[in-house]
Parts: sequence; structure tokens; C-alpha cells
Amino acid sequence: MKSRIILLITAIIWGLSFVAQRQGMEFVSPFTFNAVRFLIGCITLLPLALFYRDTERATANRKTIFLGSGAVGLFLFLAVSLQQFGVVYTTAGKAGFITGLYVIIVPILGLALRQRTGAWTWIGAFAGVIGLYLLSVTDALTIEYGDLLVLIGAFFWATHVHLIAKFSSPIGAIRLSLLQFAICAAASFVAAMLFETIRVEGLLDGAAPILYAGVLSVGVAYTLQVIGQRETPPSQAALILCLETVVAALGGWWLLNETLPLRGVIGCAVMFAGMIVSQLDARK
Repeated sequence: MKSRIILLITAIIWGLSFVAQRQGMEFVSPFTFNAVRFLIGCITLLPLALFYRDTERATANRKTIFLGSGAVGLFLFLAVSLQQFGVVYTTAGKAGFITGLYVIIVPILGLALRQRTGAWTWIGAFAGVIGLYLLSVTDALTIEYGDLLVLIGAFFWATHVHLIAKFSSPIGAIRLSLLQFAICAAASFVAAMLFETIRVEGLLDGAAPILYAGVLSVGVAYTLQVIGQRETPPSQAALILCLETVVAALGGWWLLNETLPLRGVIGCAVMFAGMIVSQLDARK
């Protein structure tokens, strides 16, 4: 029960991070926001990495560590960049639910890796498509720009999950997390210097959402996830973490006064049902 409560807290932190991401865009640009928050995440995670330095030994050689962490960090950068630009044009609640579709996309992408995908996954994917249509597709059969960016980002999140599964064991979970956060922060800083104007005033004005996204969402939530998943089966952990989509919608309504039409609410409900149904195969 303690492990499940820890994972629930993780889901709440991640859900509210969509609110922080929306608020942060009032003060800084997307690349700048991600650069600073992942740098803060690195600093927050560093004590944990030093604590487990002697117990978490890498079995991979330096080349594998370099290429593996580089690939994971690159896909993390692409995923968070698309998500961050997406929340500029959509609501926190919609961004949370669309991002949550990665739970369904992960096993589908697994087909390319010759991983078996059961019938429930396809049923969940079908429900996810219907929910996405109700939530994001307009009467003119076009998808809103911000929703499209977040949807593309969901595919990068799903690929990121597969890369984590491949490299976390040989590199070490905490070490890999620290490296991917550092790579993502560095790539975001380069992109910010090329395409944006970094303003100190904006960083100071947006300190609250940036600190939340960096300390809690990146540093603390990851640590809680590691602790919570030690004694929780992966299928149950996935179901609990899916609740971040609901928290994102409630947080957007409570803190940002965001609302959804009835069609959008039904779409969210169908998408959430699809996320749960897609996990039924894993529960076996």
C-alpha cells in the first residue's frame, strides 16, 4: 500500500506539472523553460546518484554508455520540446490526456521489436483514437495545432520508454536518468541560444513554475517512481501513473480556470478508459 501511495503522489506531481508548464510560458520561452528545469532536475537528482554510486555499477562499456545515454537524452529533448511548445497552444488538461496516450503507443511500437501485443492493447488503441477525435478534432476534420504537437510528442515519449527499458539496466537507472537530464538541459540551452532570447527577468518572474517543474516534476517525482515501483507490479504502476492525466485536467480547471465542452469531457473519459484497457494484457 505504501508503494502504491508513493506512485499516486508521483502521478499527482506529474499531473500538476502541466499546469506549471502552462504558467511558465507566461514568463519564458519553451526551450529556455526546459533548459532551466532539467538543469535544476540534475542538481536535485545528483545527491541520490552519489548515494547509490557504489551500489549501482554499470555493466556496459563506455561506448554503450555514451551512445545509450545520448539516444535517451535526445528523445527526451524532442519529447519535452514538442510537449512544451504544444502547451502554448492548448490547455493543461488536453496536453495531459494526449501525452498519456504513450501508454497505448508503447506496446504498439513494441511490434517493431518483435514484442507480442494482445487484443486488449488494440482495443485500448481504438478507444484512444476515438477519444482523441472527440477531444481535439474540429468540425472541419482538422486537429488543433497545439494538440498535434503534443500528439507527436507522445510517440517520442513512447520511444523514450523503450530506450529506457533497453539501457537502464546496463547503464544503471539513476545514472542514466542523471545523464539524460543533463543532455536534455544542454540541448535545450543550445536551442534557446539559437532561437530564443534568454531573459533573466523572465526567469525570476517565472521562478515558481520553473522550480516546481525542475525540483518536483523532474527530481523528486523520478525518485518516488523508483521507490514506488520496487514493490509494485509494472501493470499496476502503469495504471496508477495514468492518473496524471486526470490530475492535469483537474489542475487546469482549478488553477487556470480551464474548461472543456461536453464533447471534450467525453473524449477524455474514452481516452482514459483506453489507457486502462490497454494494460489488461500486462496484468496477466
